[in-house]
Amino acid sequence: MKFPRLIITLIFGLIISFNSSSGQQISADRQWPGYRGYFASGVLDNADLPATFDLNKKINIKWKTEIPGMGISSPVIWGNKLFITTAISAADKAGFKPGLYGDVTPVKDSSVHEWKVYCIDKKTGKMIWERTSYKGIPKMKRHPKSTHANTTVATDGNFVVAFFGSEGLYCYDMNGKLQWQKNFGVLRSVFFIMENAEWEFASSPIISDGRVIIQCDVMEDSFVAAYDIRTGKELWKTMRDEYPGWCTPNIYKYAGRTYVAVNGYKHRGGYDFETGKEIWKMSGGGDIQIPTPIIGNELIYFNSAHGKSSPILAVKTSAKGDITLKEGETSNSGILWSMPRGGSYIHTMLLYHNRLYNVLWNGTVNCLDPFTGKEIYNAKLGKAKSFIASPVASDGKIFIVDEEGTVYIIQDGDTFNLIAEIPMNDICMTAPAITDGMIFFRTQKYLIAVGKN
Repeated sequence: MKFPRLIITLIFGLIISFNSSSGQQISADRQWPGYRGYFASGVLDNADLPATFDLNKKINIKWKTEIPGMGISSPVIWGNKLFITTAISAADKAGFKPGLYGDVTPVKDSSVHEWKVYCIDKKTGKMIWERTSYKGIPKMKRHPKSTHANTTVATDGNFVVAFFGSEGLYCYDMNGKLQWQKNFGVLRSVFFIMENAEWEFASSPIISDGRVIIQCDVMEDSFVAAYDIRTGKELWKTMRDEYPGWCTPNIYKYAGRTYVAVNGYKHRGGYDFETGKEIWKMSGGGDIQIPTPIIGNELIYFNSAHGKSSPILAVKTSAKGDITLKEGETSNSGILWSMPRGGSYIHTMLLYHNRLYNVLWNGTVNCLDPFTGKEIYNAKLGKAKSFIASPVASDGKIFIVDEEGTVYIIQDGDTFNLIAEIPMNDICMTAPAITDGMIFFRTQKYLIAVGKN
């Protein structure tokens, strides 16, 4: 008997998934299934995290595990399994360079690397399995703040997908068995006006309703595409006219249909989830697009910053056609509101309890009204020179990490309230991950699990 595709998709994409390894039913919205968690929201409430922790005194530290090699991919969690990637080389040990600087010269290294996916027991920090996806000399060099393992994996509780850019796309089952892989050739993530300034690839895959979605904005032949999670079969591929960027796509819904939202400079837009057909587009913003769009209030929130522009935009999920703002406009039929300046170069914003938090590279926190863009407050965190990791939130608390490895915990609200300032004693450029009772921080050398003792 043949079942209609819609029924198969609904069955495959049920919000309640069955975890065969534990025999338990797991709610997808209680997991952290990709970059910044569930639909990149960065939020998991009712997690019962500790109010503070101390690495030196081992207060509320569950475990601390060294991760070999280098990576700025975030932890991903499903059930008791935590996934993380790294790229290991005996020669490339310089680490990544923190701070504010203008040097874009790539790291001079041509040593053999191993691109690995680790599956770790989230309760103990012990390795469950590891897989080497690729071994060889990197096809692209890396920026001093970058690594060869920048992209965060995605999982739906049945499969785990890791994207290593020019080194390929790999799909494993939850026990680490390779299901399929794809090679896209060399994906040139470079500065568009200085092609020898190589960055390495950093757009993470996402999984929704049995499909893997990838966004590849590179120097030549940029595209967004969808693949069947079970087989790797290409379902659609839509070419894009876009500069190289590091954006991860997201999913939104409107009038019963599903769409893919992608950030961009020349080509920010929305695509039909089933067909890849472009639904809306616009241009303008920072010309090196990095932050992921976030979804809420029937809006898609975008920000970016590089070059002359640094906008924040609230695009309606009903948007259609070309909605590019004309000079002097801040809204139109597809855009509820926008700010011409104030967006972040690196950080994905946080929509939490009807407040929109935007963190800048210097540690400034702008709290905005998500319905109007009006500023609620503006405050500066710490004395660190640079912040890279995007914020996350749980139970009324927001966690922000600077590059020097200090964790700032602020209270959600209409006024700035710093609750704690906690050093981790290691460089950190990665967004934390949250699960029930625990929050995980990836530093340059370690993965640290924080939870009540």
